[in-house]
Formats: sequence, C-alpha cells, structure tokens
Amino acid sequence: MTEDFSVRDWLGKPYYSLNAYFKQTYGQKCYKIAVDAGLTCPNRDGTLDTRGCIFCSGGSGNFAVDAGIGSVKEQIREGLSRFNKKAGERFVIYFQAYTNTYGPVDYLREIFSAALSEPLVIGISIATRPDALGAEILELLHDLQRSYEPEGKFLWVELGLQTIHEKTAAYIRRGYELPVYERAVRALAALNIPCITHVILGLPGESTEDMLATVTYLNGTESCPRPFGVKLQLLHVLKGTDLDREYLDGKFQLFTEDEYVDVVIQCIRHLDPRIVLHRVTGDGPKALLTAPLWSGNKKQVLNHLHREMKARGVRQGDLVNTDYCFLPDERSETMDRSES
Repeated sequence: MTEDFSVRDWLGKPYYSLNAYFKQTYGQKCYKIAVDAGLTCPNRDGTLDTRGCIFCSGGSGNFAVDAGIGSVKEQIREGLSRFNKKAGERFVIYFQAYTNTYGPVDYLREIFSAALSEPLVIGISIATRPDALGAEILELLHDLQRSYEPEGKFLWVELGLQTIHEKTAAYIRRGYELPVYERAVRALAALNIPCITHVILGLPGESTEDMLATVTYLNGTESCPRPFGVKLQLLHVLKGTDLDREYLDGKFQLFTEDEYVDVVIQCIRHLDPRIVLHRVTGDGPKALLTAPLWSGNKKQVLNHLHREMKARGVRQGDLVNTDYCFLPDERSETMDRSES
C-alpha cells in the first residue's frame, strides 16, 4: 500500500513543518516554553571534558525562561503568563539547557512530572545526549510515557547528533561516536518514544556532500531507525565560545544567506517526507551573536527559503523514493503522527 506525499497538506509549505504537525494533530498552533532544569553536562563536569562542545555558550539554553525565577514549575508558570488567551491552550515544555537526562532519577521524575501535570501542557520535549540514556533513565521515560499517554500527553527526546562524520564530531568535541547515537535511537524506538535529531549545517570542513550524507542517513538504516523529527540548524557563532575564537582567527568561513538557503533546500529534498521538520534554520541571541548576522532575521530567512523552494518547484523528499510499502503497524503510526 502506498501513499501519495505530493498531495499531503503541509499548510502551504513545501515541507512537513512542526506547525503543520501540531495543527493537524491538535487543531491549533502549539507553543514551546523552554525551561532550565539546572543540570549540567558530561562534556562540562569533567566526565568527558570541561569545555563543552566547541560551539556551546549555554547548553543551547539561551532562550529558556530565566532559571533565577525558581523551580521548573515556577518557570513554567512564568512562561505561560507570557502568552495571551489568543495564543491557544496547548503548550509544550522544552527542557533545553544542557543535558536533561543527566541527573538523579528522582529529580528528573519530579521535574518531568511537574511539567506533564500542567493542565495546558500537551507534552514535554527533553534535550539530551545519546550517552546520557542509561537503563534507569529509559525506564523512567517509559514510566512517564505510560502514565501520561492516556491523558493525551506525549514525551519526546531530542538528541544532538550534528553530523555522522567522526572527524567533524571530534573537532566539535561531541564526545561520543556514531554507534552510541544508534543504540540510543534503537532503545527509544523499542519503547515507542519519538526522537528528534539535531543536525548542524555548515560545520567547518564539511562539504555539501558531507551534509547530504548526514541527512540521507536520517531516513533510516539497518542499524538505526529514522527519527520522528529533525532540526536542521544553521551553524552560527556565539561570543565567548571556542568556535568564536577560531572564527575570529579566520580558520573557517560561514554560509552567506544565499548559500545556506541552497544547501538547506538540497537537504530538505533528500529528507524522508514522513519526518517532521522541527527547524530549518537557527539564530542565536543577538547580544551573543558574532556571525552570521543575517541569521538574526529569522523571518527573512524563512521567507527566502519558501520563495526559493516555490520558484524551483521542489518539496521535502522529492529526491527520495517515496513508493513506500507500509506494514499495517507502520502505516497506523504514520497516520497518527501526520494526518490526524
């Protein structure tokens, strides 16, 4: 049995956006509220390193609610207060800063449960590392999923892969090899916990072919299932990071806006159309952003991308063989996620 992806309703966009997924699944736009759980990272506390990844300024938590406000529950309440009633009544709590499964199990249970118990919260998304998903953590996530799924709430896990190329991974100080990511994704898939994979486009030394190899890998291999979602992140340089020092020393160049749009279009065309694109660009806090400055105008970049894809007449997955033969359980899962 096959499905015609050319007629799928992506709400006017040439790719399967997170907004389209939310509107099709919940009937309205849903907003993320990023919180800081006060955790650290094995790449910072000395377990693997003390410097963090080469591009990291704050564990990707620069847009989180200020942890100084108080507990995760207090941060959630503060985040909810920033939206008026017209924003809707469905929110996702994003545990964003540092490694959010790298802590005592009892504490993690407390903060994840606090978020999932909020009446306006439809689910949580947990940013972490593949090497921070041990047996106890997986058991915790499975328990939470089974407890809150009957209430119509979800639990997602976000993993920072960035690249499949080991040379680049060593350069950015990722701290784990590709098989570690694959084991984590298989373990999550076995528990039916959706995974969202982060990829950085424009890493120093990588060619367009290298980036396309990473994206194509995400369509699924014998050793690693495809993720539920993908974030395509533009490499940007933040002040005070080791990457910032290398950039200012002239050791690499960044994409121009035209170059990035061209590369991201190629990546989107090679990406399985069943995968939800949670992000197609990226921007750092303007006060911390060294370069590229054009990335600070996210609306402009998205409009540029959409115009260019329309002009070229291209869509997500149009370079992928979409003559899929679904098994009954896979088709059911796909319909639940994308066409509700």
